[in-house]
Amino acid sequence: MRYQGRLHDWNDDKGFGFVTPNGGGDKAFAHIKAFRRGSRRPVDGDLITYTIARDARGRLQANDVRFVGMAEPADDRARPGMIGPAFALVFCAALVGAGLVGQVSMNVPLAYAAMSTVAFVAYGLDKSAATAGRRRTPESTLHFLGLACGWPGALLAQRAFRHKSRKAAFQRTFRATVVVNVVVLLFLASDAGRAWIAGVMGNTA
Repeated sequence: MRYQGRLHDWNDDKGFGFVTPNGGGDKAFAHIKAFRRGSRRPVDGDLITYTIARDARGRLQANDVRFVGMAEPADDRARPGMIGPAFALVFCAALVGAGLVGQVSMNVPLAYAAMSTVAFVAYGLDKSAATAGRRRTPESTLHFLGLACGWPGALLAQRAFRHKSRKAAFQRTFRATVVVNVVVLLFLASDAGRAWIAGVMGNTA
């Protein structure tokens, strides 16, 4: 039997909340794993349908959760697009080329590669924690990794793990970190940036 109710007390970082059936009744625990694969992220107040089961301790939990009035996307549509990863790959290729011709130090692409690896692993661990209901990686940490030259790896991870790509607030901040990182890099690679670096190094010598 399917029930219809409204989601409340949703904690998106931990991936769970509760649902109370329309017309009253006992609330049930709702975990992100109970939502159909490919669904958008839930928010407080969502109207959903679900089935009821009991866990090992006899507590009510919602299973096979679906959003009311919204078609469920197919899995291939749920995967983020290729624009972000393609941009990351083009950027990295251009960065390596700039290093080979001496426009930037080869330490720069190496730093991006190292931080992208760290960011990719961090996203993977956070996705695993979200699925298992374990403690999550703070979004501020993920944003810091992106700002600190790890955003190419973060973009690849968002597609590979289908993680954080549909959360609008997260994406707005993430894109801002990408813009800031690229602008700073372009400045430091310019004549004005090199002169500024030389001046700073001269003052500290």
